[in-house]
Amino acid sequence: MKKATQYIVALAITIMTHQLAYGQKMVAKQEQPFYTIENCVNKFDINKAKETKSGYQYWFADKNFTQENTLKISIVAPGKSTHPPHRHPEEEFFYILEGKATFYLDGKTVEAGPNTSLYCPPNAEHGISNTGPDDLKYLVIKKDLR
Repeated sequence: MKKATQYIVALAITIMTHQLAYGQKMVAKQEQPFYTIENCVNKFDINKAKETKSGYQYWFADKNFTQENTLKISIVAPGKSTHPPHRHPEEEFFYILEGKATFYLDGKTVEAGPNTSLYCPPNAEHGISNTGPDDLKYLVIKKDLR
């Protein structure tokens, strides 16, 4: 009986140690911001835009502020792309404001201009590049999978 008890204790300690070392970590729920009319209205400010290798971007609403969707504007110089075609689990929309874009989706391309929306389904390979002579300006609307 003593051996059985020792075995059970050793097994319990092994399981608890394994859980501590390899178990899922609990993530504290992110505290939601306090919303006001002042912080819910966001006017584009070039001085707050982030410079990128292809131009710049400005977040109107990032994942730290919204419940699940994000909104930014990307400005891309002629002949540039924000990044190569890629995939992610979130769906994404682009809305062309100004300029001429080439939109890539799962091996096919199409040219698009102002007032055109482009949808990227979850996990689809996609990309966008500026193929015009002027800056390409477009909105990016993305669902944040927290």
